[in-house]
Amino acid sequence: MPDGPSTEIDLTRPSAARVYDYFLGGAHNFEIDRRLAEQIAAMTPHLPATMRSGREFLRRAVRVLLDAGIDQFLDIGSGIPTVGNVHEVAQRADPKARVVYVDIDPVAVAHSRELLAGNELTTVVHADLREPERILAEARGLLDLGRPVGILLAGVVHFVPDADRPADLLATLRAAAAPGSHLVISHSTFEDQPQEMLDAQRLSARTDTEITLRSRAEVTGLFGDWTLLDPGVVHMPLWRPDAPSDVDDHPERFGAFCGVARHDRPLAG
Repeated sequence: MPDGPSTEIDLTRPSAARVYDYFLGGAHNFEIDRRLAEQIAAMTPHLPATMRSGREFLRRAVRVLLDAGIDQFLDIGSGIPTVGNVHEVAQRADPKARVVYVDIDPVAVAHSRELLAGNELTTVVHADLREPERILAEARGLLDLGRPVGILLAGVVHFVPDADRPADLLATLRAAAAPGSHLVISHSTFEDQPQEMLDAQRLSARTDTEITLRSRAEVTGLFGDWTLLDPGVVHMPLWRPDAPSDVDDHPERFGAFCGVARHDRPLAG
């Protein structure tokens, strides 16, 4: 439980970040968040496993980026700190790795700043994905965008409605990235989903960040002209699992697609 709510926090509506924190077993949520989480869980009992699958995909993707030589990360929609955050994974492999966390939720930002106090290779920005220029300006305080960067958008683009032109927002982020940069996306979908999952997703309308479900083709389009790494855009458990046993007979039940793409260097003219 948070020590005390910030004056910026609206306790009359649940927060997507705090509901997510509840499902991951975190303590940074309020009663209104827990009530919505329990209502969603009653409709989709495996949803906590879905949340964990998303975190596991992100960790696998970060390790792949580290292997590709990426040592700086821009994590947008980072949420409330949980075990195995990006900086923990990255700095365990490379103690000099730099991470900028960005989130719209004031509770997520406050607790991230508390957790990261004293870690000079990380910083936290309170901003909205719909402000890509501002995010990039803040990120330049720690990251060198003239070098390859990992742009992480795990479970966040589905909170941007079509009216806010998410493809254009991501195009702005991609345009600022140097060749060799990578883009990581996971995104909720309506494809292959039972009706109860779709009904549960609609409960997100009760938060300040309603979810927009998109198709595999739409998620693929968010990568623009960057080169998708194998196996492409797939259901989350299918993206480079640590072991074959990590994938069951119904990977689609987690309700999200994911992928990683690389900004290749242009061919010499």
